[in-house]
Amino acid sequence: MKVKDIAAAVEKITPLGLAQPWDNVGLLVGSPEQNVKNVLLTIDVTQAVVAEARDLKTDLILSYHPVIWDGLKKIRTDGPSKTVHELIRAGISVFSIHTALDAVGGGVNDGLAEILGIHDAKPIGDYIQYSPQDFYKFVVFVPVEAMARVANAVFEAGAGWIGNYRNCGFSAEGTGTFLPLEGAQPTIGRQGQFEQVHEARFETIVPADKVQAVVEAMKKAHPYEVPAFDIYELFDYASRFGLGRIGMLARPLRLDRIIEAVKSRTGAKAVGLVGDQKRLVRKAAVCAGTCGAILNQIIAAGADLYLTGELKHHQALAAQEAGLTCICLSHTVSERFILKKLAGQIRELTAGITIRVSRKDADPFTWKNV
Repeated sequence: MKVKDIAAAVEKITPLGLAQPWDNVGLLVGSPEQNVKNVLLTIDVTQAVVAEARDLKTDLILSYHPVIWDGLKKIRTDGPSKTVHELIRAGISVFSIHTALDAVGGGVNDGLAEILGIHDAKPIGDYIQYSPQDFYKFVVFVPVEAMARVANAVFEAGAGWIGNYRNCGFSAEGTGTFLPLEGAQPTIGRQGQFEQVHEARFETIVPADKVQAVVEAMKKAHPYEVPAFDIYELFDYASRFGLGRIGMLARPLRLDRIIEAVKSRTGAKAVGLVGDQKRLVRKAAVCAGTCGAILNQIIAAGADLYLTGELKHHQALAAQEAGLTCICLSHTVSERFILKKLAGQIRELTAGITIRVSRKDADPFTWKNV
């Protein structure tokens, strides 16, 4: 398989269209045509991970955090671009997914919500306009007498399927206008003469992978030299994607029971606590990494508990003053647990490829009792 094939498999699990606008996701280092036999999953691409990747003869690193955050003006053997330089020299590609994995159903935030036992968890904020249906509305304007021929052509090319129904479309009649200029070969009218034609607006639905075929079929069937048509991306109003999750617990739990479950499932050695440590939790929110920006929404929603990676000092104070209990796991600890599940999902889609989770990827903090 090639890098582009692995990337396509990953996108089926975690569509990159779910990433935040400020994020840097996708193939960040390497060639889409590179052959791949070994893939290494990691949260961060550190020097230790790169060395591990070389030892394992890794062709592709799939990282959660982007190896390149900001535009690089130079790539050298020292400084902030050192890791990128080593990756290029070693022939190791890097594909990053970050906030796409945060937002997708079954991703890292749903994983945290599952640990707490949140029932019917919903995103909290930073919503992304994304439609998993991947359908488009196709509209074409055609003389009324030719509409049936054009409609049948686009239906045969794959348009017009809605559930168990096919050839689904709609048309409305009106007046089309145009003025053929020098060099034009109009089907109706002549050069330099303004025309008004009795036309129909015909529209239907088209899957993304059929758009090109539908447009080509329409042009062959359409009588005009230059048909007028539009393609609109559709928005799935029923699905809302964003960061964090919030909801009621399936059953109320004491905080100490929740901490036990969190440490067991995430591998956390210690937790930071803010607020009441003896409360009974009925409603909870989660957000992997650092998500202090949505703290006010969590407070306004009346949550008892917020599980996250880290909080800034003023955010911790705000939570404390609002009576919100918080559990901070450390940034990457709140994310790393999802890699094992992700590795399994990728294995199912990439037969013959060795998928490993990094053993050198680790929390930069060492937690000690002093």
